[in-house]
Amino acid sequence: MRVVREQLGEPAELLERRPGPRSRASAARELPRAASGLLLGGLAPEEVARAVRSTGARVVHAHNLHPTLGWRALAAARKAGARVVLHLHQYRLVCAIGVCFTRGAECTRCHARDTLPGVRLNCRGSLPEAVVYGAALALWQRRLVEQADAILVPSDFARERLRELGAPLPWERVRVLAPPVRIPAEGAGPSDHDGPPYALLVARLAPEKGVDVAIDACSLAGISLVVAGEGPEHAELRRRSDGSDVRFVGRVGDAELARLRAGASIALAPSRSAETFALAAAEAMAAGLPVAASRVGALPELLDPESLVAAGDPVALAQAITRLAGDRAAGERGRERVRGLCAPEVVAAGLAETYDGRETPAART
Repeated sequence: MRVVREQLGEPAELLERRPGPRSRASAARELPRAASGLLLGGLAPEEVARAVRSTGARVVHAHNLHPTLGWRALAAARKAGARVVLHLHQYRLVCAIGVCFTRGAECTRCHARDTLPGVRLNCRGSLPEAVVYGAALALWQRRLVEQADAILVPSDFARERLRELGAPLPWERVRVLAPPVRIPAEGAGPSDHDGPPYALLVARLAPEKGVDVAIDACSLAGISLVVAGEGPEHAELRRRSDGSDVRFVGRVGDAELARLRAGASIALAPSRSAETFALAAAEAMAAGLPVAASRVGALPELLDPESLVAAGDPVALAQAITRLAGDRAAGERGRERVRGLCAPEVVAAGLAETYDGRETPAART
């Protein structure tokens, strides 16, 4: 929205639906509504149509439509006169959890409308929820795609993984566009602060993010680790790090995150799963921090080969940390790489072409 307003000079409004605080009582009320939204292909699409008409919106840019918006929201937007852009940040068109990672390993068992593997493996962690998601994806996958005038994905890898998964996409209308990242006027670079050096990891605390690998690698490299984020593995990771120089700071705001980056010597992205982009790594690079990361998913599109190691290998990651921590030249190279891919003006040009329906050589199909 900031890019649309500041770079394209157009108004932008937000219409969102999200659950409220997750008390046990509110969760009990929310689940039937979410299930209905999934199985019906969306709830209250007229809300979207009214928003298009009242604002005069020429484009509806749709993100994360499950569970209660669905294909009906896009159909309503088109009927009201808007061009529809469907933005696929993950693999949720086919994969019920969106990350193609389950039981500690990558998984591409679900294919096209065959979502039964996700039900059998109970990837959602609740069998009724897994059944609802599996059924809804199989039912409405094609209908959802049919409502889109253009589809955006964040990386070449994301596009090809969706193709591998049998996603029913009109590939001639699929564009690759990286997410926007603010580029500071001057990169902070690895810090010269008086405190001891530390590595920074910003991630959801979930198995696919490889936080445990980062803990072991930093111990081997003899460097402190600061972990920013929340998630289901929080308690287990705290137990694992007992006795190590690891600090968990939880989910932090933008100002605190900038302060943490300013004090770090290196950022880590030790993912085990096939990231569609890795925004936290790009934001660290924009700040001038060198990054050590796994050679998986879209990370090789973002990082130099010298920054990449095999996923799940703490020894290799420790070696990369030792090699790259405090390296200002590596940080500056990463900053320039992100500038060319994610600077707001670069992303704005891609958005303008997508919103206007223009076909250019930059639209990689």
